[in-house]
Amino acid sequence: MGDDLKQAKSTDHHMTKILLLILVLLCLMTLTVPAQVPPPPLRNLQLEEGDLGQVPTGWFGNMPGYTARLLAEGAAAGKRSVEIEFKEPNPQSNFGLLRQSFDATPYRGKQVRFRAAVRIEAETPQDRAQLWFRVDRAGGLPGFFDNMDSRPIRSRDWQYFEITGDVAGDAQVLNIGMILSQKGRAWISDMTLVVIGDTPKPTIEPARPLTSRGLRNETAFARLFGYVRYFHPSDEAARADWEALAIRGARAVETAMDDTELAQALLAVFQPISPTLRIVGPGQQYIRPAGLNPPGANARVTYWKHHGVATGRQGPYRSDRVQETVAAATSVKISLPDAPFRGDLGDGLIAWLPSTLYVDGQGTLPRGRAAFETSAPQAPASADDRGTRLADVILAWNVFEHFYPYFDVVKTDWMAELSKALQRAAVDPNETAFTETLQRMVAALHDGHGAVNKAAAAIGILPLQWAWVENSLVITAVDPAAGLNVSVGDTVLTVNGQAARVALESREELISGATPQWIRYRGLQNLLTGPYAQTARLEVESAKEPGKVTAVSARYGQPPRPLLDDKRPDKIAELEPGIFYLDIARASEADFNAALPQLEKARGIVFDFRGYPTGVGIALLTHLSDRPMTSAQWHIPDVTLPDRQGMTFVREGEWNLRPTGPLLAARKAFIVDGRAISYAESCLGIIENYKLGEIVGAPSAGTNGNVNPFTLPGGYTIAWTGMKVLKHDGSRHHGVGIQPTIPVSRTKAGIAAGRDEFLERAVAAVK
Repeated sequence: MGDDLKQAKSTDHHMTKILLLILVLLCLMTLTVPAQVPPPPLRNLQLEEGDLGQVPTGWFGNMPGYTARLLAEGAAAGKRSVEIEFKEPNPQSNFGLLRQSFDATPYRGKQVRFRAAVRIEAETPQDRAQLWFRVDRAGGLPGFFDNMDSRPIRSRDWQYFEITGDVAGDAQVLNIGMILSQKGRAWISDMTLVVIGDTPKPTIEPARPLTSRGLRNETAFARLFGYVRYFHPSDEAARADWEALAIRGARAVETAMDDTELAQALLAVFQPISPTLRIVGPGQQYIRPAGLNPPGANARVTYWKHHGVATGRQGPYRSDRVQETVAAATSVKISLPDAPFRGDLGDGLIAWLPSTLYVDGQGTLPRGRAAFETSAPQAPASADDRGTRLADVILAWNVFEHFYPYFDVVKTDWMAELSKALQRAAVDPNETAFTETLQRMVAALHDGHGAVNKAAAAIGILPLQWAWVENSLVITAVDPAAGLNVSVGDTVLTVNGQAARVALESREELISGATPQWIRYRGLQNLLTGPYAQTARLEVESAKEPGKVTAVSARYGQPPRPLLDDKRPDKIAELEPGIFYLDIARASEADFNAALPQLEKARGIVFDFRGYPTGVGIALLTHLSDRPMTSAQWHIPDVTLPDRQGMTFVREGEWNLRPTGPLLAARKAFIVDGRAISYAESCLGIIENYKLGEIVGAPSAGTNGNVNPFTLPGGYTIAWTGMKVLKHDGSRHHGVGIQPTIPVSRTKAGIAAGRDEFLERAVAAVK
């Protein structure tokens, strides 16, 4: 998760707690009940069983730092409730949890609704309650999951909330409950789990090209969709099912024959949640609608303020509908409702939409009509469906259009990417092809954290490792158990019938990266993967006998643990008297602490940053200087207007490191290459700025900052960088990275001889 892990060890206490929640929730998402232990049946939804003051019968609670207890009173007369209360900070978690896990067998193939009454008393603005519902499938496969992360509960009064999900036919365990994030207290009562009906089969609209008119219509819909979703603060918009609206709207607007029909189609989609929306064509005048006048002398307004953007697992990101007085809003230059935003929909079609609305005791003004709702089972989305694919492009494109912080650096023509992605999505024959369409769109961001993930057929990995050296694909490690007739230093000429360069570059086209070195590293790893249990065909030239080419069959199998890599010393090793080596990708903090007495006496230490720090990072840095140090600059965008207009940045969350004894006074060198990204670059940025030692090797990946993943219909998860990171002096880091003070390049001869040329040069530097 990029810098989410990095921040979990940050000295910024608030940031640490948010990101620990993210990591623990991810663990909960992957937790399954062992198959050999039959799960129990569902019980005690109405909380009638159990002793008052204790966790109710059949439920799990009492996370570290929190208590869960059964109370006599609840949301309705005669109903009991459970209170989750924050007690004290605990490094193991920053959320309280009530959970029941039970047998999924009776619900297989059904659409199920989990509903409960919830209220919360918050201590801080970050406090939130969330219902959650997860389906665990056979073989550890992911099923439906929703924890209301993008629509948290902050109501002090009892209100009913619900999650509706599809239970797969191979589901084993269902998990339901409530989360209290951060501090405060939250209560849950009157829970129900209802089968709505059989899971409907998804609508599958076949592929067909977009006409030029259809592309025009979809582009206009995409533009307006982002404006309304992220910047129109009506109550109806805040409650809308935006994924369903995107699919329905993409289908509805495509067939408009001209701009008049297009305007009518757009208004039909959006006016129920934005009644003051107006769309005008060339030569037409905007006429201000009724309902934009203040309701009284003490009128208040509401508007969206995005700190980054809340898309799911927020980390430091959030999206709030601010409510304040007219005077307070105008003091920070927020436009009032009678000065709507002018949105260009293309070819002279203009949308006029207020980004601020007046509010009274009942909500936003003027009232809209409730968004489309139904109690009937809703078909799951599938990327085999053309309408879903178009909607996914529109949903993803808008996140980046309004909130990606690096368009000033990467110079991507993002409107052109929308057109390309819509046209590809329309003709993609299935979800496999569409996955590549999304990958190409994300690759255009040039973001090293950018990635498209989709649960699919099992993927295997070849039992070897390779690198691109001297314009050749060179084997750098081989699993001895695989029985392959290849050796370290051999050159791979072809992969599955393609020239090695062509095969590698075809994989790189789908990879997002800020630098060529990161794209190359990711491409090489991706080239090792293929359908599980199938066989790859390689042509390999021997390093020992140049000109001798052998055909090799290698199986895509289970990845070894840990993944194969170049041969390195032990994670902490004395290479020669007084010269020590430490690998930040393998050494834990406990390992480092145990080695400190030896390292304190060393005359030279080499720290290997060719990987991602998994245990030792910040703790290491505090022993490398006798003065306080800070990390590079982290800037989170503040957004109140569309298309990044007036985007400002708030600098926050940086590390403040104080020296810790003992001081490691030995000469130091730090090995780096293109795989060092995110947390590794945060550490290396400090090393670079404070000149803690020589940086040996090749430039790092050039991508840092907390990721901000979001999901799309059809089972996709998109990762991207939601903040801007600058070097200590304010200069650019993205696409630049950490530059070595002692550059080193690998050679084919060195690999064949079993030498680590980076390590050799680093040892020379500390002697």
